[in-house]
Amino acid sequence: MENVLRPLIVIGGSVVLTLLIGWATDLLLRKADARHGETPLWGLLRRARIPYQLVLCTAMLRGSYDLARLVQGHRIAVGRTLSLVLIGSAAWLVVRIAAAVVETSYSRYARAHHDAARVRRVRTQVSLIMRVVTAIVGVVAVASMLLTFPEMRAAGASLLASAGVLGIVAGVAAQSTLSNLFAGLQIAFGDMVRLGDTVVVDGEWGTVEEITLTFLTVRTWDERRITMPVSYFTSKPFENWSRGSAQMTGIVYWHLDHSAPLDLMREQLRDILRGCAAWDGRQCGIVVTDSTPNTVQVRALVTAKDADDIWTVRVTVREQMLRWLADHHPYALPRVNTAEAVLPPTDHPPLPRQDQSPHRPHEAIRPSTHT
Repeated sequence: MENVLRPLIVIGGSVVLTLLIGWATDLLLRKADARHGETPLWGLLRRARIPYQLVLCTAMLRGSYDLARLVQGHRIAVGRTLSLVLIGSAAWLVVRIAAAVVETSYSRYARAHHDAARVRRVRTQVSLIMRVVTAIVGVVAVASMLLTFPEMRAAGASLLASAGVLGIVAGVAAQSTLSNLFAGLQIAFGDMVRLGDTVVVDGEWGTVEEITLTFLTVRTWDERRITMPVSYFTSKPFENWSRGSAQMTGIVYWHLDHSAPLDLMREQLRDILRGCAAWDGRQCGIVVTDSTPNTVQVRALVTAKDADDIWTVRVTVREQMLRWLADHHPYALPRVNTAEAVLPPTDHPPLPRQDQSPHRPHEAIRPSTHT
């Protein structure tokens, strides 16, 4: 009877005590979150309640394992399993706590600074730092799990002796991976490209959506995702439209007739921009940039606060200006000239043709007769 009650008491007590401690901790975190609404730390820490309770329960079971005398025939296996679960759950808990602290620091920084470019740079650095921390914690946890096996500890000396050779081999084999890893760190702290930046790569226009230690994802305007290694941005040129300031200048071209009313078009451009919410009001203007025998090239210059708004302003100006010209000044639209060509004047009369002569070629000359 004692062999049945003791394991039940130990296991049941560990589970109940874990639930009570977890409930009390969650209650304290909820009260702290309600009292300090300016920081998301306490609310983010509540996300770690599952690994926290798992660590508590596993630690109590591992500590009372000898007293409970559980599964005598498999004592070593059960104890090692509990140790592995404890190490894994502890690593999970450390990652969740680190994520909560880093996210809280970023939120405070974002509220204190209104520079969008600087905030995006910090967000990029924070996300990459979290990935590095997660990778380090994962490697340490896996190494700790392996060291729980006596065979791995015995092989540690030989592995350490050949670490130099293995390091060289691994470096050669993972050369591209390591280059991408260092390129990701260079991007994060070199401020080359940030999350939310508008870039043009390989002729594709899009927004940087995700940056990891090895790859980068660009979301195009038609909702496609272009994934490329981060080493691309350190080895090849690319356009970053959000570098420094997000404000942008855009241009719109029209090919019109030489009689286009440019002064009226300038007034109409200002009217169109006043009704466009995406225009930031910094600059606008119309000039003639080129001419051909049939048309002139008219350029409108507009501004906006970011790449998305400049696209909206450009398409709005192009469409409404063409509609206004077609309705009120159709003569300004390009036309195809179908009139007959006018020959240049000449001061000399045309020369006679060679077949024209004062005498007919087959007419005979009759002799005169005298009587």
